[in-house]
Parts: sequence; C-alpha cells; structure tokens
Amino acid sequence: MKKVNFSKSLCVVICILIALLQVTDIQAAPKERLNKTTATLEVGKTVTLKVLNTKKSISWSSKNVKIATVSGKGTVKGIKAGTTTVSAKFGKETLSCKITVKTDSTVLSISEQGIFSAGGITVTSDGTFNPENQWEDSGAGQTSHVDHANVFYQIPVNDTELPMVFLHGYGQSRMGWMTTPDGREGWSEMFLRKGHSVFLIDEPRRGEAGMTSVSGDISTKTLDQRWYTQFRIGRWENGKSVVNKGSQFPNSEASIDQFFRQMTPDTGMKSDMGGDFDNVTVAKAVAATIDEVYKRTGKNSILVTHSQGGGPGWTAAGYTDHIAAIIAIEPGGAPAADSDDYKAVTEKKIPVTFYFGDYIDNGDPTIQATGMWQAMRQSCYDFAKAYTAQGGNCTVVDLPKEGITGNDHFMFQDLNNGVIANHIENWIKKNVE
Repeated sequence: MKKVNFSKSLCVVICILIALLQVTDIQAAPKERLNKTTATLEVGKTVTLKVLNTKKSISWSSKNVKIATVSGKGTVKGIKAGTTTVSAKFGKETLSCKITVKTDSTVLSISEQGIFSAGGITVTSDGTFNPENQWEDSGAGQTSHVDHANVFYQIPVNDTELPMVFLHGYGQSRMGWMTTPDGREGWSEMFLRKGHSVFLIDEPRRGEAGMTSVSGDISTKTLDQRWYTQFRIGRWENGKSVVNKGSQFPNSEASIDQFFRQMTPDTGMKSDMGGDFDNVTVAKAVAATIDEVYKRTGKNSILVTHSQGGGPGWTAAGYTDHIAAIIAIEPGGAPAADSDDYKAVTEKKIPVTFYFGDYIDNGDPTIQATGMWQAMRQSCYDFAKAYTAQGGNCTVVDLPKEGITGNDHFMFQDLNNGVIANHIENWIKKNVE
C-alpha cells in the first residue's frame, strides 16, 4: 500500500478552494446616488435630477427657490442668476446637488419695469373750482402738478449690482441712454446686462416731464449745426457732416438724421443756449428719484450725468444721502472748492470720476468749442486735485490717454460705446461699495 503525502493533499485542497472563490460572483448592493452632483443651467432652462439605485419615495427641495425651483419629479428650473442647492430626501438619507444658474448672454431678461414721477410741486390757483363751469379760462381753484422728473426703470433678472440713475444733458432726454443714432444697443441695456437696474430720468420740463411752473419759449431757430459743432463731432461743410479724423461717430446720413431728431426742447427755458436752466429744480427731482430708488431697492444709486446734467448732479448731493458714486460724462464743469456743492459731495465722501473724450487737446483751434472744452475739463482736474488732497476718491479719465480714441461729446452713442461701458464698470468694481 502506498503512503499518502499529506503536504501534497493539503495543497490540492487549498487550490480547489481558491478556484471556487474566484468563480463565485459576490457583489455588494449598489449605493444610492444622484445622477448629477453639480449642474449649471441658464435662466428659464431646466435640468432633471434622478436618484439612482432606489425605488424609495423621493422628496425634493431647493434651498433658495428665488434662484432655482425643483418639481416633485426632480426637474430643476433656473429662475435667477446665482447658486443654490437642491436636495433629494428618502428615508434617513439626503443627497444634494449644487445648482448654478446663469443668464443667457444673448438674451436680456427683465424682471420688472415701469414708469413713475419723482419730486415736483403742486401749484394751486386762488378761488373755487366750479365743476359746472369747467371751461372757464382763469383756472380758479384748480391745481397743476409740475416740475417733477419722469423716470423709466428696468430691473434685470440678474439684479446683482447697485442701481444706476442716468441724467441727460442740454436739449436731450433719456432716449440718448437707450439707443444710438444707428440703432445699436445703448448704455442702459449694456449696464442691465452687467447686473445693474437702470433708472432713466427725463428731467423737469423736458421730454415726458414737460409740465412746468414757469413759461418758456420753444425756439424755432435752425440750430442743428451749432450743437453738432459744440459736441466736437467735426466740421459741417457744404451741407455735410465731415467728422474728425478717426471719429467713432456713426456718420451715415440716416444716423445724422436720427441724431438731430433726438434733440428736444425745455418747456421752462427762454434761452436757446441754456442760460436760464433751473439747476436747483432739476437737482431736487434727481434727489427725489434717488430716494425713491432707495425706497424700492434698499440700495444707494450710482448717478451718471451728462453735460448740462452734471450741474444738478453735484447739487443733488445736498438733498439726498443715497448717492453711492457720481460718474460725470463730460460735464459742463465741476464745483469750485469753496462752493456748497463741493462741500456736499466731499462731506459725504462720494467717489467721483469724470470721463472726457477726444478732440480736446487735439481739437481744431479755429472752432470756439475747443477752448471751451479745455477750460471745462480743467475745472474737473482742479476738483479732483482738491478732493484727493483731502482724502476723497476722484479721478479724471482722459480716454485718449487710456488708448481709447475718436470719441466726441456723446461717447455713450459712439461706435465704441461698449468699450467705454466696460471701462466704467471696471471703475465701479474697484471704487464703489
């Protein structure tokens, strides 16, 4: 009889066991998980979340329904730009997905818009109104609501920044901020896309706010070329617009026609040069607008002024505490250091920046406007020097020195208006809280 080798037998048994383990399919139960742990979508778009590997009942919730909502079946919808968390709860388990909602860069979504009046006074005539004789011509006992601003506003869905209040210049209305002579996008839309709500003023006695407490004269003089020249667009020769070299003005015949037609008269002025402009009345209406914006949004406003509108912009600082910054686009000057307007701006430590375009240092010396613009810009440099010397935040942006050339007095309507809007937004980011 042969003896059995115990060691060899043991090795055979072990090998058989190992082989059996390798061919046995042993799998752990799959773990529940979301099909996505992060998701990015645009406002108005949807994405569907699912809990995998479970048949349990799911309860869905969004941490911030103002940013994104979620249905009972896990469909997430973007409501407003921002970030939130959507959670799925089943039994004792909770799974979460980070949701980022963005705006579609090609679509401007407005959450609210409207029109309101701000400021103004009510004038009441002596006597008693007789409703049975309403056509009598004295106006006895009747009222007139006058000298207010008319404000058109829009609030974007992506309302993440400070509101901006825009005030036009001489002979203009809010239209200038809304479009360009050649029909491109204006600054109001550009800043809406950047997350600012916009409030566009028609100042008292102008545009949609024509009711006035004083009687003006609507001139019928032919003055288009006066203002074309004053605005540094170029020279008007032989019935044609000859723009400055390198100009960014949209100089087609159709654009020239549209530019002239955006001019509008002041119902309370007699001068056709703005000599009797009522700075205080306009300033009070601007301040009332800014206070109304604060009441509606809880935020201070960035005030953007243009040309003649610069004056009321400074004065408004004495009537409201809710100006976050002043951006003065080629104002007709700046307050002297010993003036009440200067003190109002400096005491409230309002950040200020001035923007000036081209053809000032290099303007045609035979045109009177060239010297005028040099003097007006210098007053702004003087303001900035005095303000910064006492610790204020003030800059003068001379666009040609920034490498941005070809701009006239209406830089916000020029062909490169988007470049300048971006420059301003960068200033806001760095200087305004």
